[in-house]
Amino acid sequence: MARTLIKDLRQHIGQEVKIQGWIRTIRDQKRVQFLIVRDHTGLGQATAERSESLAAMNETISALTRESAVTVIGKVVENPVVKTGGVEVLVRQLVVEGAADGQLPLDVSGAQESNPEVRLNWRFLDLRRPENLLIFQVQTAVEHAMREYWLREGFLEIHSPKLMGSASESGAELFELKYFDRPAYLAQSPQFYKQMAMAAGFDRVFEIGPAFRADPSFTPRHATEFTSVDMEMSWIESHEDVMAFEEQWLQYTLSRVKEQLGPQIRSAFGADVIVPQVPFPRMPMPDVLRILTRKGHTPERKGDLDPAGERLLGEYVAQELGHEFVFVTDYPADVRAFYHMRNADTPAVTKGFDLLWKGVEVTTGAQREHRYEILVAQAREKGLSLEPIQFYLDFFKYGCPPHGGFGFGLSRMLMVLLNQPNIREVTYIYRGPTRLYP
Repeated sequence: MARTLIKDLRQHIGQEVKIQGWIRTIRDQKRVQFLIVRDHTGLGQATAERSESLAAMNETISALTRESAVTVIGKVVENPVVKTGGVEVLVRQLVVEGAADGQLPLDVSGAQESNPEVRLNWRFLDLRRPENLLIFQVQTAVEHAMREYWLREGFLEIHSPKLMGSASESGAELFELKYFDRPAYLAQSPQFYKQMAMAAGFDRVFEIGPAFRADPSFTPRHATEFTSVDMEMSWIESHEDVMAFEEQWLQYTLSRVKEQLGPQIRSAFGADVIVPQVPFPRMPMPDVLRILTRKGHTPERKGDLDPAGERLLGEYVAQELGHEFVFVTDYPADVRAFYHMRNADTPAVTKGFDLLWKGVEVTTGAQREHRYEILVAQAREKGLSLEPIQFYLDFFKYGCPPHGGFGFGLSRMLMVLLNQPNIREVTYIYRGPTRLYP
């Protein structure tokens, strides 16, 4: 007999079905036994009458523990009293596929608040909660929509190496490991290899993959391993082309998520998926700093934004401009990577940007410097040794088009989209400075 998903039970009224899932609730009464069974599509009620012919099964049900994995076979009948869809399964046979220990380490139903660290320790149980399943249904819809848009716009998907012989970003945030007889490093981003694709003539590329930062931060939006969403495109005129692409890409992605899962997101998280209007507001850094000064805030790092400044700017943009997103542009060169292109008329300013969503940075992007001599000079200006990055610099020695792109944080996006307080809630298995298990 083929399995029937719980969400489809109403389509099988009067028929015998097989459902498979986990025991959420047991009500073992004198004349009848009620089970609430959960699979990845929802909750269903299974009802077993107590009788001599079903005595063995009745004993099995009486010994059942919550979260045991079971197979239930029975007839679907309509019952308007049943809160889980108005139907129930009259149990003829029940098989315990995997019995759960009687003492659960956390409340899988979510009715009782569990310690966040305990939830992370027992993440596989925590993920059984339907709202957690929804998070990853949203993530799947997000990535699918992103890919749809990229492919429609002529992009190729690449998979860059995560083992590197030198740093791709800041050497201070590298994880070093032994690679046979020499050191290697976990990639902080696919930056160098995205740009290699531009030098190779791939024109437009994207990648969704892991990235690693040896950052000891314990903030709600940092992790030592995270999923980075990256793209790069050639033959641009300025970073404005990259921003214009990103806002259209995000508008499409959020419209698809709203269409597919908007009601479920609202029900589970109280969050409305807002499809943003384009173009997004753009604000040069000097203007941003003036706004923050008026609000009595000075960022921790000169010429840059800190989390408090981002929150204040997000509030300002929402109140004054009526938008959830804002591009911050005109970052000074001394706070940006050496490969960001500088403005020709104001070389102390880069052609780079950050994108903030509801006061949280979700993107860093720029037009890249593609001229070999200038790139070398900017690397030296930053005090970088050329030898470890010479392979990267070589990309630009044999003809490379003007290009730019961005890196986008998937977990931060989900955190903001679903009104969650911490990226731990939207990360399948979180990695931080003190967490390597499970």
